[in-house]
Amino acid sequence: MAQLIDGKQISKEIKDELKTEVQKLKSEGKNVCLAVVQVGDDPASTVYVNNKKKACAYIGIESRSYELPESTSEEELTALVEELNEDDGVNGILVQLPLPSHIDEDRIIRTISPDKDVDGFHPVSVGRLWIGEKGFLSCTPAGIIQLLKRSNIEIAGKNCVIIGRSNIVGKPMAALLLRENGTVTITHSKTKDLQKITKTADILIVAIGKERFITSDYVKEGAVVIDVGMHRDSENHLCGDVDFRDVEPKVSAITPVPGGVGPMTIAMLMNNCVETVRC
Repeated sequence: MAQLIDGKQISKEIKDELKTEVQKLKSEGKNVCLAVVQVGDDPASTVYVNNKKKACAYIGIESRSYELPESTSEEELTALVEELNEDDGVNGILVQLPLPSHIDEDRIIRTISPDKDVDGFHPVSVGRLWIGEKGFLSCTPAGIIQLLKRSNIEIAGKNCVIIGRSNIVGKPMAALLLRENGTVTITHSKTKDLQKITKTADILIVAIGKERFITSDYVKEGAVVIDVGMHRDSENHLCGDVDFRDVEPKVSAITPVPGGVGPMTIAMLMNNCVETVRC
């Protein structure tokens, strides 16, 4: 039977470690503060923001919330971010995406100071990641690395195949796997003979955005499968990009949906916040 990689448990371990670290930092007079900015009242965004606030409260990180109306202009949002950049009491800035269509997300991301970019989306953060400099790591890929390491899954020397080339998951995931000495292949919508490539993977990371797209035909015997997808099927059940029931009997380890990659993203966001005040 495949090892079930428990993201809930591993994320709790990380948050408990951070909680202890934050208590020590506070005893040294060092405070950690995250500013969370949400524009509009998108239901999914509200859930994510509330989960981040809860994680901050659990760990002991101060959370400042800025809930702006849908009608907020790009100039108004930019001005707020610039104000938070200058605020020495704020260590990290998170602008919840997606933003309303009249606001240029790229401009807002670039406005956040790279030294407070706890999402790891700023081009400077991305550049630091690729050349191996110290900086904030994209939270979902960083969480996946922790899932593998804390599940005692070796990365060095393994064939690692990523399905998806997004700036949020696919590309930074490749950089982090290379940092861990994995041999990395990125596949995408223009890849020819996808099955042939994915069946070479010792570690297969799926971020394709298609419900239950990956079946056992795409996976080699004994592979490790990490499912980044999140969907609601026709029966309103949560599921991923991987057909779990079909794939699970064939692999050595697999993440469930929900309860796999999802909880790790917030845990690593909290880690980035603490990183701002680590010596």
